Amino acid sequence: MARPRLAIRDLSKTFTQGPREISAVSGVSFDVGDKEFVAIVGPSGCGKSTILNMIGSLVAPSGGEILVDGERVGARPAPQIGYVFQKDTVFPWRTVERNIALGLEYRGVSAPEIRARVAEAVRLAGLEGFEEAFPATLSGGMRQRVALMRSLIVNPEILLMDEPFGALDTHTKLNLHAELLALWGARQQTVVFVTHDLSEAITLADRIVVMTRRPGTVKLVYDVKLPRPRDVIRLRESEEYLREYGEIWHALGEEFEGRAS
Repeated sequence: MARPRLAIRDLSKTFTQGPREISAVSGVSFDVGDKEFVAIVGPSGCGKSTILNMIGSLVAPSGGEILVDGERVGARPAPQIGYVFQKDTVFPWRTVERNIALGLEYRGVSAPEIRARVAEAVRLAGLEGFEEAFPATLSGGMRQRVALMRSLIVNPEILLMDEPFGALDTHTKLNLHAELLALWGARQQTVVFVTHDLSEAITLADRIVVMTRRPGTVKLVYDVKLPRPRDVIRLRESEEYLREYGEIWHALGEEFEGRAS
């Protein structure tokens, strides 16, 4: 594996709800290499998003540690990190252009540079002609592209993605898979991608972290052997894809059925 950008060590999180304590994740450890695309899959409630939120400093761990480029993550997010949430989180009062430009404005980037970088982002996302449109007039897939480009335009070295395509129909999701793979291939960020969709994980990732039921622990770390670049449509017709799906499902399916390995 390439040098670790992220090191997750014996990570745990317990939430308190009144008199009850709920252990969300326990003893989670894995690494993410430089320019690697890692997906996290597991049953609902296994702590996938909680792990992502701890990496992004949105939730404090109860135990263990997270290292980004060798530095322990604290209360403030590491500057290398960008985040794409499950909901598109675009601002309804801002146009497509102004939504994408938001992070650059916060960083004090000059107006000419913002215009140039936003124009390139719009082109890459296939949003030409919608620059002045407001989110209410866009499809769900287009809004998610706006949210993705808003994160990518500030050039994060590490991108956290929390089920960003989960609410979309299959056709739109496949189109966005292709676009994400193209963008990742060009920019080569380190990506941690949470999903409940095993097909999505295999299509996108270099490695897949399979979680157990709550409290979530790492059951399996699987190396995806499918070559790149990947055709998101034809890939699913290949024997290699079906074989890898079967191998991972053997471990993941036990968790959905509620059986131990």
